[in-house]
Amino acid sequence: MFGLWAPERPTEAAVRSEIWSLGARHQGRPLEGALAELEADEITSGRAALLRACVAKLRPAKVRR
Repeated sequence: MFGLWAPERPTEAAVRSEIWSLGARHQGRPLEGALAELEADEITSGRAALLRACVAKLRPAKVRR
């Protein structure tokens, strides 16, 4: 029953595919495209989760010392 309320996480394949599509739609700038699309007024929760996963994958990892 918990699964009815918990949002599904996008698969790695879905994230890779969306990053490619974002790059195509936003002139080779998938990170900026994902951030811009997250600002859209009408966005589903599933689409938002996918775009957030893309942002997480595209942002450089912080260097640990």
